Amino acid sequence: MRGFALASQVAIALGLIGVWLLRTSPGTRLRGSGAMRLREEFLSYGLSPWFAHVIASLELVLAVLLLTGLRWPIVAGPAAAVVALVMLGALGMHIKVRDPVHKSVPAFVLLVLAVVVAVSQGERLIRS
Repeated sequence: MRGFALASQVAIALGLIGVWLLRTSPGTRLRGSGAMRLREEFLSYGLSPWFAHVIASLELVLAVLLLTGLRWPIVAGPAAAVVALVMLGALGMHIKVRDPVHKSVPAFVLLVLAVVVAVSQGERLIRS
């Protein structure tokens, strides 16, 4: 489980970095409400543009913390727990706008991986 948790930690971090630094403009079939850009996606959820900046900053900080957690594992569990909460919010937004299920898959996968990391780190702390 430890190896899978570490791989999950890296996958979450790279996924978050990819979304906010590499794929902000290109349209994908996974954006909510048919939006072509991240800004449009947040607007389609009824969220203000400043909130997109808050979430972007939060997710990038969480990605850095998850990568830092490879060296100092104590930060990985809390960072993963916050990622899980953010992904629950993302799933809620997809439900709010009645997106097809396939558009929720990335948020769901990140949620599951974040729970794996948080539980793994929690178990590790309990054992030490």
